[in-house]
Amino acid sequence: MNEEIKQRLQTKEIWQRGLFMLFFMFVYGFSNSLTIGIMFFQFATLIVTGKTNEFLLGFSQSLSIYIHQTISFMTFNSEQHPFPFSTWPSGNVPR
Repeated sequence: MNEEIKQRLQTKEIWQRGLFMLFFMFVYGFSNSLTIGIMFFQFATLIVTGKTNEFLLGFSQSLSIYIHQTISFMTFNSEQHPFPFSTWPSGNVPR
């Protein structure tokens, strides 16, 4: 085996990154399921009341930002660890 590869395999930071990616893979799956639940709840709320739930609008907006941050980290487009290792994103994105 190439000596450079052996050296990289022994690097602690690489294995830590892999563990973080594995953790965020599960968080991402849960976040997607939560998004689907919110989508159905908002649709049912719209049918019953004629309007969407304002609290869930803000939460789902921040959740979508969080999902973006998670994907960016897992695909090496960001070195910033998403929540719970940083603050939860605010949902103040213009629609």
